[in-house]
Amino acid sequence: MRELAIALVALAGACAAGPNSDAGPPAFPAQRGTALPPPEPSGATAPPEGTAAGGIDFGRWRQADPAVYGPAFQSQVRARYDDQELSYIRADLERNGFRCEDDRRLDCRIEIMERQCAFDWYVVLERGASAPAAGFDLMCLGANR
Repeated sequence: MRELAIALVALAGACAAGPNSDAGPPAFPAQRGTALPPPEPSGATAPPEGTAAGGIDFGRWRQADPAVYGPAFQSQVRARYDDQELSYIRADLERNGFRCEDDRRLDCRIEIMERQCAFDWYVVLERGASAPAAGFDLMCLGANR
């Protein structure tokens, strides 16, 4: 019992010292003004709802359910680029607003932020593959869309 009383007195003394005591430097010193600036906007613009100038139909993507919209987008892309050359596919996707990289595979994307949601359309064609993989992803910050 005596040890418990001594421990309580020691704990009360430590709590009474508060943050202004000589306990050393704070664990998380304030370093005001040292945060990096926010990233620059990517410059990507949202595709139209409906058919783009290059001919791809993006439909009503703002209200779309990704589980339904993604496979429909992939079917459209596969039908559009069936038996097409890689150079034609890249040029056509870029006409429709995609940014493409061609390192080991053709990887084209549209990535935008709108209403605290990230929208991502992608078309990927592996070397030697007969059909591209395409899809649509949506990720929102918070519970509501």
